[in-house]
Amino acid sequence: MKSHFSEARSAEIAIERMGPDAPPRLVEVMSSLVRHMHAFVKETELTPEEWEIGVDFLTKTGQICSQERQEYILLSDVLGVSMLVDAVNNRRPEGATENTVFGPFHVADAPVRAMGDTICLDGKGEPCLFEGKVLDLDGQPIQGACVDVWSDNAEGFYDVQQPGIQPKWNNRGRFLTNEDGRYAFRGIKPTSYPIPDDGPVGKMLESMGRHPYRPAHMHFLVTKPGYQRLVTHTFVEADPYLESDAVFGVKESLIARYERTDAEDAAWRSTFDFVLAPL
Repeated sequence: MKSHFSEARSAEIAIERMGPDAPPRLVEVMSSLVRHMHAFVKETELTPEEWEIGVDFLTKTGQICSQERQEYILLSDVLGVSMLVDAVNNRRPEGATENTVFGPFHVADAPVRAMGDTICLDGKGEPCLFEGKVLDLDGQPIQGACVDVWSDNAEGFYDVQQPGIQPKWNNRGRFLTNEDGRYAFRGIKPTSYPIPDDGPVGKMLESMGRHPYRPAHMHFLVTKPGYQRLVTHTFVEADPYLESDAVFGVKESLIARYERTDAEDAAWRSTFDFVLAPL
């Protein structure tokens, strides 16, 4: 019978088993998933031993997940899937600043700080002045945009990774742009750091001959009613991991200049303008 399993029609038979009341979007997504999975097995001629290794890997990936750690998102990140989902859903007109992955270390409701304030609360790292403007597609300043920023500390850790060691809200803050669309704050020049690599995903990377490092970057979440929400990073130019970011987050347009200064309160300066697209 047509409905009995066969290698030739394996995907079609699995798809035909879905019920008539399944939501259309679910049918679309699951049908595509089944087709690609069956094509993968046929292309690679997957062995039972390899299938068991895959099942064991996924089992261990789930077992290490917790409230503080999402190993499946990490898996999505290192395979480039997170960046692809982000790219597909954040296509913007020419001239608008590009999106990149949100990352797991954002904390909502960071303190709103005054223009030029420092977000570095532990006094460690190389002080850096971050400044620039938030503009629309016509180059006009956007007043009152919220620039939410966060970064790792001098040792490559975010405050939520070291509660009790780092001060709360270390290297975090929100800033509102002035009438010229300008923002400015002091932080530290970010440092490169490894993603968590002590679990199944880290072992997978090692087996694939890949490193776990992310290039140094500052996170930005820029919002203003009437404009698309911008989630992005600025990356430190000349970082050794720009071409091999473990989560594929680097885009050429997001690499920022870092200039040495003679200022006592900022050894570095990084200037970057953000361009928001309208809703």
